Amino acid sequence: MLNKAMRRRTKTIIFFIATIATLFAINSFYITNHNPLLEVEQKNVNTTQVTPQKLFDYTWQIIKNEYYDPNFNKQYWVRWKRHYNGKIKTIDDAKVAIETMIASLDDPYTRFLSKEEFAQQNNSITSKISGIGVNIVNDSGKIKIISVLDETPAQFADLKVNDIIVSINDVKVSGLSLAEVSNLVKGPANTFVSVDILRDNELIKKRIIRKEITIKTVKSSVDKNIGYIQVSSFISSSTPNEFLEALENTHDTKGLIIDLRGNTGGLLPNAVFISNLFIQKGKIVSIVGRNGYHYDIMAQDNDIDITKPVILLVDSASASASEIFSGAMKDYHRAKLIGTKTYGKGMVQKIIPMPNETGINLTIAKYLTPKGNDINKLGINPDIEMPLTRQDIINKKDTQLETAKNVLEKMINK
Repeated sequence: MLNKAMRRRTKTIIFFIATIATLFAINSFYITNHNPLLEVEQKNVNTTQVTPQKLFDYTWQIIKNEYYDPNFNKQYWVRWKRHYNGKIKTIDDAKVAIETMIASLDDPYTRFLSKEEFAQQNNSITSKISGIGVNIVNDSGKIKIISVLDETPAQFADLKVNDIIVSINDVKVSGLSLAEVSNLVKGPANTFVSVDILRDNELIKKRIIRKEITIKTVKSSVDKNIGYIQVSSFISSSTPNEFLEALENTHDTKGLIIDLRGNTGGLLPNAVFISNLFIQKGKIVSIVGRNGYHYDIMAQDNDIDITKPVILLVDSASASASEIFSGAMKDYHRAKLIGTKTYGKGMVQKIIPMPNETGINLTIAKYLTPKGNDINKLGINPDIEMPLTRQDIINKKDTQLETAKNVLEKMINK
């Protein structure tokens, strides 16, 4: 069981997160995307309907006012407004113009989100969707299932990792974007969707009922005196509560392994909150915004004092919020990092609801680790370099985790 201090912390978590969010709103800092760092404005959706031309003009103005680089990648920003003035007639015109304008910034993290894409992102933050419970990727043009969530319709229907989705409700998915495929799968709870999959060259037809799915981002287990906590993403607003639950589940262990491999990022307040559980005093992260504006996020007083040794598992997909947590833990010598160098995503995005229920993830700052390290495009080097070999993967042997257990045992005995 959690001690009294931990239980008090659980009760105050919502207030804590709200305080952090408000603090960032006041100082104009936010974030996200395939793996950025996110902060969300209070108004999640802007239902105001405007013409396609006004949607473009609005986007142009937002970027002009808030983009972190006032030189806009060494270009005269007004030229875009002049170029498209009076030329945008349809929503497709607006989307093409906005995406072309954003592409000129040469910033992979700033992106325009259509109504469907913005709704999908919001669903990731709330951790609730109505669907079947699979994660998919585009593998050389094929839509492949990379994970099947536990206790979901997909698992009950016996969908498996590496299944190739061929069609959904008789609509061929070849050539469709991941967002389009996802939208075909999702629908109202308790309705059915037909999914054709290819498995070992055999075409298999499935009729699956959709259910509301709560996506868990934190899992935990215990192996003798070692606690294992896997954080798959920092995107969900429920991640802090899930992490506290994981701490309770591993409370009686003598050491912790926190697995951030494949964790591509998420909400900035989540990274700050979890870092603050291990770091009691000092700077957690520094935000450097437009024109050199600098703001330090400091650890807040709390009643939780986790003194047991910690190891973080990281890899080349550990990015953004994962790197904020990893960077702080490494700078304070609060944990050893094992694995491979992290991704190197040191920029901060603000999620801005736009008219017509669209949105934009806009880069508005960069961040530095407590020691002032800029990890953008550089990543964080682990204390112990331990790549997973092809043979490890074939043999389904997790040498990184085994190494972490061995190192942690020595830390505990010491």
